[in-house]
Amino acid sequence: MNEVDLYDGHYGNLGTDPQVAVRRQTYDEDLGQASWITVAEACEMFRALDLGRGHDALEVACGSGGITCRMAVESGARCVGLDINRHGIEAAVRRATEGQTSRVSFLVADAARRLPFPDASFDAILCNDSINHLPGRLDVLRDWHRILRPGGRLLFTDPIVVTGQLTSEEIRARASIGFFLFTPVGCNERLLAESGFLMDEVRDVTDAVVSVSKRWHDAREEHRSALMALESEEGFNGLQRFLDAVHTLSSERRLSRMMYVATRPGERS
Repeated sequence: MNEVDLYDGHYGNLGTDPQVAVRRQTYDEDLGQASWITVAEACEMFRALDLGRGHDALEVACGSGGITCRMAVESGARCVGLDINRHGIEAAVRRATEGQTSRVSFLVADAARRLPFPDASFDAILCNDSINHLPGRLDVLRDWHRILRPGGRLLFTDPIVVTGQLTSEEIRARASIGFFLFTPVGCNERLLAESGFLMDEVRDVTDAVVSVSKRWHDAREEHRSALMALESEEGFNGLQRFLDAVHTLSSERRLSRMMYVATRPGERS
């Protein structure tokens, strides 16, 4: 099965009419997302991170920056977004500039490597639906622990926690957009503890994948001709197969999306 170009295609064509139309039909609000998050869910995450004015927050794998900018607006915190995709960061910088969103900055960085920040730089870290793309999860979590201040909070979602049986073909379809780590139940909790975090909450948030994947797939079908002109017929069909696999596996709870909230021990200033 050929690899599907989701991220370059999505961020490179972010402002085109068919892409905008699809996002408006898929999400409660278009923030340039290419994941399972809605704005309503994002605002719940900001509250779980207990952010406020004077705090510093990092979004890892921020994509086109819509969630990072909304986090700054909703919480009053200073927010940094990073992503490995240059198209995404270019779009994020444009979004912040055009929206005159203060307290926000963006950079291109590989989140699988040691991040370019001093120790104890942030009060909160958010990583939505992206930790599954990062190899070496224990090293990643230890680095996040390093750049958090004492009492700082971490929140990430893992959308491919294995909670049922999968065929080899289903795994190939679900992983067709790039590198993935399929994680067994309990693994994230263990790695967080080994990294020095205290677990605050684990929550099943699979329903978001079920609903968003269906709306995303169906909206793309409505705009099939226009999207094929951007993506090619092969690219369009490949992404539809991916979304169909996501919906099936999440609906049947064979792959689950879990949210983890953890704290670096110490007193928050």
